[in-house]
Amino acid sequence: MSDLILTERVGAVLVATLNRPEVRNAMSPELIDDLSAVLREADADPAVRAIVLTGAGTVFCSGMDLKAFAKGGGTFDGLVWFFREGIATPVIAALNGSALAGGFELALACDLVVAAEDAKLGIAEVKRGLFAAGGGTTLADRVPLAVALEMGLTGELVTAADAKQFGLVNRAVPAERVRETALDLAARIAENGPLGVAMTKKLMRERRWAEPEEVEAVFRSADAAEGARAFAERRSPVWTGK
Repeated sequence: MSDLILTERVGAVLVATLNRPEVRNAMSPELIDDLSAVLREADADPAVRAIVLTGAGTVFCSGMDLKAFAKGGGTFDGLVWFFREGIATPVIAALNGSALAGGFELALACDLVVAAEDAKLGIAEVKRGLFAAGGGTTLADRVPLAVALEMGLTGELVTAADAKQFGLVNRAVPAERVRETALDLAARIAENGPLGVAMTKKLMRERRWAEPEEVEAVFRSADAAEGARAFAERRSPVWTGK
């Protein structure tokens, strides 16, 4: 794998960094393929309990690499599965700077978003004769329709503070605190039972009640028994993910 995605382990958290700062971390086909591989590998690793996704430099991601697109490449095909299906492992987008077009859609595909206060966010694809095909058109499921339509039809950007008011951002903090804030959230998630976390994410994403077999799978697990024992013994639980 190339150095387009830098990875670092911080305890049970994997930090993945988009690493094309010279082009504002624009997503080339190669970067997309590498990011896809990193996400799949992390999701398959039981030692990884949460993922923090961030960008090198002062911009999180400026979206699709339009120069590659103009040459006949540069689509999001390699990440469609993540935009549509996601992964079981919680993913926190740490927006060290602006997230534009496909970069904003990448953030929307994550579970939590921590953004620099001065970051600008939005789906600007219509300004280039395109549309937000990476999930930006689902904004109306998350914000009032009028807000979603204004963002989508004008292509204009909003501040991280506005995005927080709309519920698109969990934390808006000074740029120098984005990484530590995201890592703190990730660590708090990683402390919890992985089966319960994964099921909570799944059901909330699907907006539904648990089926009896899903309840059984978690409530009868070794981790559930360990959680009860740890509570009774006043100690921290040791999770096995089983």
